[in-house]
Formats: sequence, structure tokens, C-alpha cells
Amino acid sequence: MKVSDFDFELPNERIALRPVSPRDGARLLVVRQGQALEDRIVRDLPDLLEAGDALVFNDTRVIPARLSGERHRDELPPVAVEATLHHRDAPDVWSAFMKPGKRIRPGDRIRFGQTVQGACELGQLDATVQAKGEDGLVSLRFDLAGPVLDDAIRDVGIMPLPPYIAAQRPEDDQDRTDYQTVFAEHDGSVAAPTAGLHFTPELLDRLRARGVSTHAVTLHVGAGTFLPVKADDTNDHRMHSEWGEVSAETAAALNAVHARGDRIVCVGTTSLRLLESATGEDGVIKVFHGDTAIFITPGYRFRAADVLMTNFHLPRSTLFMLVSAFSGMAQMKTAYDHAVAGGYRFYSYGDGSLLFRA
Repeated sequence: MKVSDFDFELPNERIALRPVSPRDGARLLVVRQGQALEDRIVRDLPDLLEAGDALVFNDTRVIPARLSGERHRDELPPVAVEATLHHRDAPDVWSAFMKPGKRIRPGDRIRFGQTVQGACELGQLDATVQAKGEDGLVSLRFDLAGPVLDDAIRDVGIMPLPPYIAAQRPEDDQDRTDYQTVFAEHDGSVAAPTAGLHFTPELLDRLRARGVSTHAVTLHVGAGTFLPVKADDTNDHRMHSEWGEVSAETAAALNAVHARGDRIVCVGTTSLRLLESATGEDGVIKVFHGDTAIFITPGYRFRAADVLMTNFHLPRSTLFMLVSAFSGMAQMKTAYDHAVAGGYRFYSYGDGSLLFRA
């Protein structure tokens, strides 16, 4: 399909720069097949689901994965660089997107952190460029490894807000709370599973009282989620891989949900993509531990997800392609026209939608 088929007009003022408070006060557009659109709010969710439904969250935790520093090479003067970590390849190795990419080559030393008067180092973290790929990814081998490296990244890194937000305001301490879900547990993402940002402990209690079960999977979202689709045809776009895990316990519980005729409700495209990666042609969800680069476009046959709660996505993005596959392109264009005209807030800090599968 042509990428231009997924374009639509989105006024810049529709991109939310801060989340609403409380989290479950965000608006929620309900999209059911063959029915009128419903304007609700997130705290209505228990009334929109049924006893026996199973909510699936992504319990990844966002790390401060944007690092600023200097490139050092031979006797040349230092050059300011920035890295956004993407995928952990080894205890001491991360692949990352670096700017300016043309100034980086294998063998370069990168010093992340701050310096005072060119001498006293604060929060210093050093790495060597191992390799540079054609897809823009650079392999960085750090001088530290494991939990010690994790601590150093927390010291020198900042929260990697999406460029659509970062271009309009700087990151601040509030983002370290706002850009994290209440069920975040496993460090590794460089972007939040943003549909999960709407949940509060009180909302989770009300859902469980309704008879809706909750389950966790882990997908560490990579920096590729921020990249625009540059190809003209969807067949020519390549997704960057991300690491995920579906435990035996979660797989068994979700298979039991389908076996009794109830629904799997994915909170966010990340949990949906991981479950679809873990599900066979027979519809059975299997244990999964590894990388996935699944790319879902219209024509895809869904195997696991019955309902999807997700935020509003950007034009021409792989995520708008995914929701168009899930609910139908004509339906989603109608829904997005309604959302834009009705003042819904878009992207990571924006409002949500509840989509029922076509």
C-alpha cells in the first residue's frame, strides 16, 4: 500500500504537551464496528468492558535513554553528539541512533556526561563506537556493564520525549513521573507504552471488581518508534526489532480466556504487537522470549487481540497503519476526522481510543 494512503491533516495544536490530571480523566473515543462513535472518558472503561475480559499491559519501564556528550578522535577537537539508546545487545553494548550521524565512525570514543571548565567530570560515561549500520544505528560498547551501566545511564541520561513534544518544550523532572506507567517494572524502554499512561490504581481496582482480569507482558520499546516512514510503499519499510517476553503463566491465562469465549483487550500497540508475535496460526499464544520486528498493515489477520486501547497516532506512522488494520481504514479515517474536529489530544500525552476489531 502507498504510505500516502495513511496521511491526514493534524493541526499542530492537537499534539498534547502535558498529560491530563488525573490520568484517567483523559477522553476516550469508542469505535465499534457498525455503530456510532462514542465520546467517553478513560474512567468509563469498566462500563465499556465485560466480566471475563482480560486486559494485557506492557510492564516495561522507560529509562533516561537520551545521552549528550562529545566525540573524541585522535588529535581532532571534540564534537558535540547526542545518542538515543535503542536496543540492548549485550551487558555492555547498546545500539543507538546518534546525531550528527555523519560525524561518527567505528573506533571513535564518546564521552557522555558533563564537564566543568573542561576538566572536572560529572556523571561521566565513556563508550567506543564498534560499528555503524546502514540503517542509522550505531553500536556502542560502554566501559561499564550490567547494573553499573544502568546506574550510570540513569545519572547522565534524560527522558527521551518524542520529538513532537521535545521540539516545543524541554524535558523536565515532571516528565520522569508523567512518562511512566503505574505498572512499570522492567527497565529497558526508550519510549513509554503510552496507552498505559491513562491508568491509575483506583481504575485498576474498579476494573478487577468488574470481573476484568489483568495480565502483563514486557516489550522494551525502541527509538525506532520515533522515526518517520521514509518509504513510499509499505512493502519497502523495515521495522527495527524490539525485545519482548510473554511468560508461560501469561500465555496459559490468555489462552484460557479465548477458550471460554472471552476477549483479550490489549492496552497499547506494544502489547498487541508482542502478543501477535507470540501467537501461532492456530491462535494459540506461546511463550515468547526474544526480538520482534512485526509490521502490521491492512490485510493482516489478527490472532490474539480482540479489543485495543490506544492513543491517537500521527499521520503516515506505522501505528496509524496498525489501527487501520485492526478497525478498518475507512472506519479509522472517520474516527480520526471526528477526533481532530472534536479537539481530542494526540500522541504520547494525549487522549485514548477503544477499538473493537473489524
